[in-house]
Amino acid sequence: MAVPQRRTSKTRRDKRRTHFKLEVPGMVKCDNCGELKLAHRVCKVCGTYKKREIINQ
Repeated sequence: MAVPQRRTSKTRRDKRRTHFKLEVPGMVKCDNCGELKLAHRVCKVCGTYKKREIINQ
């Protein structure tokens, strides 16, 4: 069986875990209504994307 011969140091363990962090999604202001929305997505409030109306209200 594969058993580690030595205890993993805190530094080595933390280096491996640096990529396992939670990030806040990229939020931007909508050009049309000014509401915060996810980047590269249609605005849920006004239904526009890149200054074009995608979803009719």
